[in-house]
Parts: sequence; C-alpha cells; structure tokens
Amino acid sequence: MLIGAHVSNAGGLDKAVARGRERGCEAIQIFNQSPRMWRPTAYGADDFAGFAQALEGSGIGAVLIHAVYLVNCASEDREIRAKSRVSLVQSLRVGQAIGAAGVVLHPGSAKTGDVPKAIKQAGKTIREALSASEGCPLHLENTAGAGGTLGRSFAELAALLEAAGGDGRLGICLDSCHLYASGYDVKTPQGVTATVDECDRALGLGRLGSLHLNDSMVPLGANRDRHAGLGQGELGESGCTTFLAEPRFQDLPCVVETGRDAGAPAAADVALAKRLRGRARRRNSGAGHRGSSVPAR
Repeated sequence: MLIGAHVSNAGGLDKAVARGRERGCEAIQIFNQSPRMWRPTAYGADDFAGFAQALEGSGIGAVLIHAVYLVNCASEDREIRAKSRVSLVQSLRVGQAIGAAGVVLHPGSAKTGDVPKAIKQAGKTIREALSASEGCPLHLENTAGAGGTLGRSFAELAALLEAAGGDGRLGICLDSCHLYASGYDVKTPQGVTATVDECDRALGLGRLGSLHLNDSMVPLGANRDRHAGLGQGELGESGCTTFLAEPRFQDLPCVVETGRDAGAPAAADVALAKRLRGRARRRNSGAGHRGSSVPAR
C-alpha cells in the first residue's frame, strides 16, 4: 500500500511532486485545474516532461487526479453536462500524459430524486468522456449519500458501471469516511471484511483502484460528507488502522485528504497514516491473518 496525500499543484505540476516529497508521500493526488473553475489549465509537453523529471527518484510511486467538484455527470442541465464532459476528458488526458493511476470522480447527483434516471444520464456522460480519451483509468468514488449524490452503495456503483458501458478502464475509489457515513461499518474488522466482501460480489475486486483515508465527523449511517482529521473523528486511530489492515487493499494507493495544513494534509498527517499502516501490518502478522503474506510496499 502506498500512503500519501492530496497536494496542491499551484505553480506547476512539478511543484506537486515537491510538496509530496516534503510530506513524505509515497502517492499523491492533485487537481489538474482549479477545483472551483471550469476553465482548464493549459499544460504542454514541457509541463509533462518537468513532472516526469520531478517524479524520478522522488519516492512517489503513484499519482491520482481528482476531477473538479463542479463536475456533475448526472445533471439535468444540458450545459452543465457538456461542461462536465469537457472537464472530465481534460482530466483523463492529463492523467494519461503524466501516467496517473487514475482520475477519481464523484459520479454526480440526482437532485430531483430520480436516481435511475440520474444513473442513466451519468453513465452516458462518463461513456462519452471515456470515448474521447485514451488509456487513463477512471475511478468512481463512493459517496456518503448526502442529498441525491450517486454511489452511496455498491449496488449504485454497479449500476453506474453498467450504465457507463462496463469499460475496462472503469474502477472504484473507496473513501473510508464516505463508507462509514453511508452505513458501512469499516470501524471493526468484521465490518471491513463484510464491506469488501459485498464490494467483491457487486463489482469484483478487480475494479478496486484507489483509496481515500479520511476520518468521519459524523456517526455511522448519518449520510453526510464531513471529513475529520485522522484519529479525530468517529473512526479514530483504531478504526483507521482497521481499514488499512484489510489485506485486499494492500496493492492500492491510499491518500489522505484532510489535515493540519489549513485543512489540507501536512507531513504530520502522512506520518500518522504511515504509523497506522505499520500497526495494521503488525496486527495482521501477529494474528496470522490471511493478508500477512502480502509483501510490504
């Protein structure tokens, strides 16, 4: 498992690598443009070459791009859908150029409450974006279930994958906070096992592409997306350790999104996540867990 954080790429893509190194990251996640603006950042060959050069010897083994929050592939507004498609295509193209492990996407929202219709529309938009890009995987992120957000359950994620055509580039990003808030008890070993078993039945574990490690301000099943700093929420250090101990997660990049740097992850947050990973490995090894044979990364 590669532990890291979401970092800023202000000043250039290569600056994101530098910020990742400063934080001791083994993986980083970035926005490829301002998360609050539709206008894409115009990157060129020199930007991509500079990023690749910065990555060499950095110790960072995986890069994720997070699609901007404005994207709503399920919107009933034709203009919003068109802008979402353009933005998503740009993210996928940048991801391909920098060798990203995937673009993480919030699938969309059924604001009117017609979930089947919203899933069908989101699938169509995602399918179009995949057709207009090449190579880079797309990871649909599970949601906390607030409002009409899509992807609150594995059944909804499966329906989204089907609506998007089941493309081999489609994967899943699991967020520990969102899972807990949507009713999956990933705070206990039994709960994590049951959750991943259900994910396997609904989606197939081959679809698992990335993880977000976030604590939750809200209790189990509250259906609200409120991140807390690691160890400071409902999951606590024990629950976060339990999440990291799941052996079927061990080959995935795992990024922290919330922390002590004005709400963003700091070096201390990455260090804490690594310590929790160490506890998880010792727990698995001591218990003779089926995951104990997975090599450390």
